Amino acid sequence: MIIRPVYNILLLPDVSYYFKKEFFKDWCEGPLENETDILFVMLKEEKENLPLSPDDFYPIGISAKIEGSGDGDNVSVRTIERVDISDLEVQDGHLTADAAIRPEVQDITAEEEKEIFSQLRTSLLKFVQGYQWGLWARSFILQRKNIHDLVCALSDYLNLSGEEKYAILAADSRKDRCLLILQAVNEFMEIAKVSEEAKTAQKDDQEQLYREAALKKQIDYLQKELDDMHPENVSDVRKFEKKIARSGMNKEAKKEAEKVLNRMRQEGKDSHEYGMLYDYLDFLTSLSWKTPRVSSIDLKKAEEILDEDHYGLKKVKERIIQQLAVIALNKKQYGSILLFVGAPGTGKTSIGQSIARALGREYVRISLGGIRDEAEIRGHRRTYIGAMPGRIMEGMKRSGASNPVMVLDEVDKLAKDYGG
Repeated sequence: MIIRPVYNILLLPDVSYYFKKEFFKDWCEGPLENETDILFVMLKEEKENLPLSPDDFYPIGISAKIEGSGDGDNVSVRTIERVDISDLEVQDGHLTADAAIRPEVQDITAEEEKEIFSQLRTSLLKFVQGYQWGLWARSFILQRKNIHDLVCALSDYLNLSGEEKYAILAADSRKDRCLLILQAVNEFMEIAKVSEEAKTAQKDDQEQLYREAALKKQIDYLQKELDDMHPENVSDVRKFEKKIARSGMNKEAKKEAEKVLNRMRQEGKDSHEYGMLYDYLDFLTSLSWKTPRVSSIDLKKAEEILDEDHYGLKKVKERIIQQLAVIALNKKQYGSILLFVGAPGTGKTSIGQSIARALGREYVRISLGGIRDEAEIRGHRRTYIGAMPGRIMEGMKRSGASNPVMVLDEVDKLAKDYGG
């Protein structure tokens, strides 16, 4: 009898296996002959080229016989029954052991087991239909004769550990063994299904990227055709593309500017809206979008500047220093509004210049005296012919900065009419 240790191979009763003859080379003394008895003993861990001890083996193995051993390289082995291993010894690299048949708990009828096998085979046949290798897999599955034969044939694909394979062999209850087999095969199909869905999703994403790239290329080609048809528009569009890119606009402003630029490109110079779009983009790109870095506020220096520029006004200057101190402490505060009230010539306007100098910012003054229409302050709607930006935005443009100190002068001289 040949005693052959095996690791991570699923062996179950009444199943035919094919091994290379070299598999038994170091474990038998003579040539392999038909009807030779074999005892497979199960290793707990892989021990290739390492010394063996009785503690390295599980207590349950399986008996088998050689069915066919011809002149080829392979030998056919058929398993018979599960056995309990006892008195296992290792001597000079060879194994000796006693084996006793391990009875099985027949808690399931042959018809019930056959029904489980039939259902499992049907599920597998349905599962393999969607694959390129489906025809080969179908033929492979239909050749299996029972549930043991089926799961052993699939064991290399089920991703079972050595412990899980031994647990199937060690199950005394045939019903429990069938349930373990069902669980292993169903997990395999579920994992394969999820993997295939992931591959499909990845493929769809790649196809979407290819489609977007192709559409973009087509759009660029069509745009080039339009540019060739209307070369007079190209210079303006190219100019604003460069100005938008260099402007340092925030995300929202850049999105709006590109939207207007695309509309301008489509309208062409012959459109009555072209001039309006041109003026809007010209104004938008002429603004200073990049906020310059300002050094931290020096309250002592600010106080010196206020005293240097204005004599007296002690309470006013103290209140300004308080406000500057709050700005210095609260870094998240973008700005604040101060209201100066007083008789003409008391320094309301000029003190704004001093604040700008103390902060190291640009100064811009906007006179509101005599304004009768709020649109002059806020700006006109772009839909109106001759629409102009408001006084505030004109002041921002004139200052050349995005964070100037802005003085709204002569607020008391605002007029009112039917326009607002």
